Amino acid sequence: MSPQVVLGVGGGIAAYKACELLRLLTESGHRVRVVPTAAALRFVGAPTWAALSGQPVADEVWDGVHEVPHVRIGKSADLVVVAPATADLLARAAHGLADDLLTNTLLTARCPVIFAPAMHTEMWEHPATVANVALLRSRGNLVIEPASGRLTGADTGKGRLPDPAAIFAFARRVLARGVPTNDLDGRHVVVTAGGTREPLDPVRFLGNRSSGKQGYAFATAAAARGARVTLVSANVALPDPAGADVIRVGTTEELRKAVVDAADGADVVVMAAAPADFRPAAVADQKIKKSDDGAAPVIELRTNPDIAAELGARKRPGQVLVAFAAETHDAIENARGKLVRKRADLIVVNEVGVDKVFGADSNAATVLAADGTTTEFGERPKEDLADAVLDLVLRQLSSTTA
Repeated sequence: MSPQVVLGVGGGIAAYKACELLRLLTESGHRVRVVPTAAALRFVGAPTWAALSGQPVADEVWDGVHEVPHVRIGKSADLVVVAPATADLLARAAHGLADDLLTNTLLTARCPVIFAPAMHTEMWEHPATVANVALLRSRGNLVIEPASGRLTGADTGKGRLPDPAAIFAFARRVLARGVPTNDLDGRHVVVTAGGTREPLDPVRFLGNRSSGKQGYAFATAAAARGARVTLVSANVALPDPAGADVIRVGTTEELRKAVVDAADGADVVVMAAAPADFRPAAVADQKIKKSDDGAAPVIELRTNPDIAAELGARKRPGQVLVAFAAETHDAIENARGKLVRKRADLIVVNEVGVDKVFGADSNAATVLAADGTTTEFGERPKEDLADAVLDLVLRQLSSTTA
């Protein structure tokens, strides 16, 4: 039977975005029961929720009393997602209030619960909200960090509801994992993704085929397991993963600076990006033109810094470094050398090429560990591979704190 999801909707202007989240959930085969607050129904009416979900919609415990909805809905759920979660709703949930159907459902649910907050920056940063979020997380709930961007009116800042597609990806990861889902709670995970670009002139660059999908899968998987995630993204055309703080970079040097700064206090660093190994020695200030005789220009290259090796040299006790080796030949042999040179704890080995790994939704990999163990992962969705590698990371973290 398909999973039963409860979609709780708080009374914020972002309630309209929950319609898209509902569509994504239902079209992927999930059975969804929408439980809005009374305030949410002032933004989106009950007929809309009922039509999109195919199930009845109510906000009061007095509706359908003979079915005991305030107990039955929560107990039968495989997952509860609250989007948007307003400051008021977070406060009521944190303190166990049960004054409507949604808060009753939250008290009776014994499945994973995800809150996707949406509010003004000042409300998100208020000490009361900070304390309520910490309390909810301490009880095993997953509270997604809100996105930054345009808020209600002309305001911008942190507090925007993450993209519905990103919340859906987050929820799907939680469902795939089951319970417990927050085994990285309290950990800071830094992930790099995408491919760097080294400019030749104002219109051209040296780059590679990396799409960033594997790195984004790591960011989503880590956030869905309760981690605080910093994602350093190099030239990626994907929606921001829910719950990740995204830093955008272009060149290898920009990537190096961002990762070194972010890794300083991190528990885990996953180097899934594909930094360019070389850069032009000089960048032309005008577009390089063809010569009259058709001769190609000679471009002198310089070697870029090895970011993973720098992180390995700086690694503090207890920190776990995951390197990557994208190889076209002699993959395992080359990766073993990189594992040692970079002083990594784990290295994920891929055989790559045209139409192989780059841009695909699935991946196969071999993971080599510094202790000499080897783990093979057959072809699987990149999200599943990310979770499997994070299981290995968790063992490394456990061994260093034992």
